Amino acid sequence: MPRPEVLDRIREAEQEADDIVDEAERDREERISDAHAEAEEIREAAREEAEADAEDRLESAREEIEAERETILEEGQQAREDLEASAQERTEDVVDHVTDLFEEAVHAQT
Repeated sequence: MPRPEVLDRIREAEQEADDIVDEAERDREERISDAHAEAEEIREAAREEAEADAEDRLESAREEIEAERETILEEGQQAREDLEASAQERTEDVVDHVTDLFEEAVHAQT
């Protein structure tokens, strides 16, 4: 093969190699860019899921607190009613006792 042809083929091969390297570089950059975009999407999805889970747990805790509050209020209402009933039952005994003390005091003065 004549020298000029050999040199032309070498130049063509070098150009092909350069083109292959350039294409590989572009492909690498594109893959890196795609990987960054995908990683960002995954992070965003994970953040949204974590926020949703936190909101669900918060709502569940609020419901539990409200249920406990209602139970406490009901128990307090029942205790108040029991105290009122007990006091009402004792009112007659107290009136009788005070009347007896008053009568004793009146008799003691006479």
